[in-house]
Amino acid sequence: MTPAARRIIRLNNGFQLLFNLLWWMPVFYAYQRAAGLSDGQIFGIQSIYYVAFCLFEVPTGVVADRVGARNCLRAGAVVMTAANMVPVLTPSYTGFLVHFLAIAAGRSLTSGAASACLYDGLRAEGADAHYLRAEGTARALGLAAKVVCWPLVGPLMSVAPQSPYVLSAASAAGSLGCALALPRIAAAGTGDGRGAPRRRGGALLRDMRAALRALRSSPWLALLMVQGVAVFTLSRICQVNLFQPVLLQHGIAESTHGGVLAAMTVAEAVASARPQWLSPRLSPAAWVSLLSVLLAAALAGTTVGGPWAVVGLLCAFAAITGFGYPVQRKLINDAIPKGAPRATLLSVESIVDRGVCAVAAIAAGAYLAAGRLDTLLWQSAAVTCVLIPVLHLVLHRMSPLSPARGTGGEGAGVVSAAAGTRPAEEPVALPVDEGVAPHP
Repeated sequence: MTPAARRIIRLNNGFQLLFNLLWWMPVFYAYQRAAGLSDGQIFGIQSIYYVAFCLFEVPTGVVADRVGARNCLRAGAVVMTAANMVPVLTPSYTGFLVHFLAIAAGRSLTSGAASACLYDGLRAEGADAHYLRAEGTARALGLAAKVVCWPLVGPLMSVAPQSPYVLSAASAAGSLGCALALPRIAAAGTGDGRGAPRRRGGALLRDMRAALRALRSSPWLALLMVQGVAVFTLSRICQVNLFQPVLLQHGIAESTHGGVLAAMTVAEAVASARPQWLSPRLSPAAWVSLLSVLLAAALAGTTVGGPWAVVGLLCAFAAITGFGYPVQRKLINDAIPKGAPRATLLSVESIVDRGVCAVAAIAAGAYLAAGRLDTLLWQSAAVTCVLIPVLHLVLHRMSPLSPARGTGGEGAGVVSAAAGTRPAEEPVALPVDEGVAPHP
């Protein structure tokens, strides 16, 4: 890699680590209860958060394609810094609602822009073969930081109750420094609006229409987005909404939940850092399908095992999630047609994921209220195991690997129906770890 490519990777690692280091995550429920909020108010804010995230995704993705992904990262870091200070200044229902709405805005500003900035930056330096590993490494470092920092939250709160939110704001401010240091990408359409030629009109709807045209012209891309829903929804619902109910149902005391969460995070971090461990005998799309089914099976398995088996299955679940995220992200990026608004399309994918997740969260709450957690897990596994194979067969039939279509996906060998970067050849598999220098 060139020095510029290494710098982009280092700054992306720093940004992802600091931006997503939410010190308050393990204690926000207890913190809000201590501030006087009821369970209905707390979960109501979470529902509003999911909806707000979906509403913010498209406009922020379009803005990223207009003003540049790098500038969008800077704006997201500023918003996130301010958002984390709101509960300190206004610890009330209104304050927490504003806090989560601002979190949704900050995360939506960066959800597509961060991936687009890394992908296009490496491609501009001729180092796009390193994207998959760079994406996974950044996620792994962020997860490792949480393992180190989250155990400190309890002692810090005993000294200063507001410390988790203050430290989260300081971390977000650090991510702003990384975004400010990112180099400008000179090539047109590579994620920095200042380096790309200006288009006439300047209307935000232009990029949205371009994104919709790209989806219509590339059914392969749309199907890949739908395929990734299972990985995101299952992992999000398990790790946020069902993690504690599953443990409590098996008699695992609350005092050990932090240790279980730390073990899950380590498992996910290790897997995220090494997506190239996946066998090259299966295509990346096949791996996403298989990993989705394994996630559902692991969740269903927690209904029949004892406490230790449940902890082991949850760690396996986390590791599967770690493998799945970077592979799915690479698939989507490679499938985006050349010249299409990348950040906007990545935001569309996020909207699909968050929208399904919002519906799943409502359903999960209803099942839990009725005392039917096991039924929820088994039905989720059944639906996933039926729909994912069907979707994979459709993907296989619509694969762009034919003489009439181009292929893309350097490094990970992911196919792109519209990239048109080289003539169709044999399918290229996930990279093996041969002579690839570790990222800094």
